[in-house]
Amino acid sequence: MRQLITLCFILVFQVFAFAVPQNSEANAEGLDSKDLMRQEVKEVISHHLIDSYDFTFFGDKEGNYYGFPLPVILIDDGLKVFSSSEFDHGNKVVEKGGNYYKIYHGKIYKTDAAGTINYNEKHFVSNERPWDLSITKNVVMIIVTGLLMLWLFSSLARSYARNGGIPKGVGRFFEPIVLYIKDEIAVPNIGEKHYKKYMPFLLSVFFFIWILNMFGLTPLGVNVTGNIAFTFALAIMTFLITNFTGKKTYWLHIFDPLGNSMPWYAKIPLYIILIPIEILGIFIKPFSLLIRLYANMAAGHIVLMSLIGLIFIFQSWIGGTLSFALTFVIVLIKVLVALLQAYIFTMLSALYFGFASAEHEPEEAH
Repeated sequence: MRQLITLCFILVFQVFAFAVPQNSEANAEGLDSKDLMRQEVKEVISHHLIDSYDFTFFGDKEGNYYGFPLPVILIDDGLKVFSSSEFDHGNKVVEKGGNYYKIYHGKIYKTDAAGTINYNEKHFVSNERPWDLSITKNVVMIIVTGLLMLWLFSSLARSYARNGGIPKGVGRFFEPIVLYIKDEIAVPNIGEKHYKKYMPFLLSVFFFIWILNMFGLTPLGVNVTGNIAFTFALAIMTFLITNFTGKKTYWLHIFDPLGNSMPWYAKIPLYIILIPIEILGIFIKPFSLLIRLYANMAAGHIVLMSLIGLIFIFQSWIGGTLSFALTFVIVLIKVLVALLQAYIFTMLSALYFGFASAEHEPEEAH
C-alpha cells in the first residue's frame, strides 16, 4: 500500500512539475490554446531530455522559475567561473573577460553582445564553443548518487562488523541483492576463480544505474541515464576493464580464432574475413551497451512526459483521466525497467569479463 501511495505521489508531482509558463512568442504567432499547449509540451519534453546549468523544479505562468543555480566553469582565454543565474535561464548574454557567452539549446556558445547565433550551410550552429567543465544538473545527480552509495555501503560494512556478519537496518534490503549479483551474475559468467576482482565494478555499476534510473522517475526532472555521454562513459569503463584484463586465450581467440584445427595455409583466406570481424566485435560490444541503456531510458522519458502532456492537451475529464491512468501504468513499468536496465548492463558486462578471463584453449571454444 505504501508503494502505491508513493507512486501516486510521484506521478502527481510530475504532473505538477509539467506546468510551464506560457510562451509569449507562440501567443504572438496567433496560435490557439491547444496548438500553444502542444508547442509547450514539446518544449518541456525537449528541456527534460537535455542537461541544464541550473536545477529548476518548475516554473509559473509569469516566467518565474523555482530552483537553484549551479556553477559555470569555462576555459576560454583563462579560467572563468560564475553562477548560471547570470544567464537568466538563457534569456541573457553573459560577458566575462571581454568574451560574450550564451546558452542555446542547452549548450554554451561564444557570441557577441547581442547574443547572435550563426549557422552554417547545413543549419548547424557555427559559433565557437569554450571548454566547458561546468557542474550541470546531471553532474550534481551523479555526485549525489555517489555519496548516497558511499553512505549506504559504508553503513552496510559497519553493520557487518558490529553484528558478526549479520546485516541490520537497511543492510537487510541490500544484502540479498549483493548476493544475487555474486551468485547469479558474476560466478556463472566469470567463474569461481576470477569473479572477485570484477565484483567491485559490477556492484558499483548495478546500484549506480539503478539509483539514477529511480531518480529519473522523480519530479526532479533528471535524465542522467538517458544522456548518451553518460552511457558512453560507462561503456568505456567496461571496454577498458575487458581488454586490459584479457588473458592470452582471449587475444588468441581474436587473432587466431581457428587455433590448430587446420594447416596455416588453409587458414589465411578465412582469417582475412574472421580477424576483422573479431576486432570489430571488440568495439561493438561496448557500443551495444551504451545504445541499449541510452535508448531505453530516453524513450521511456519521452513516452512518460508525452502522456503527461496529453492531460493538459485534452483539457477534459475523460481524456485527462484516461491519460492519467495510462501514465500511472507506464510509471509502474518504468519502475521495473529501471531495475531491468541496471541488471542487463551488469549481466552483459560480466559476460564480457568472462570472455576476457577464460583460460581454455582457442580450439576448445569451437
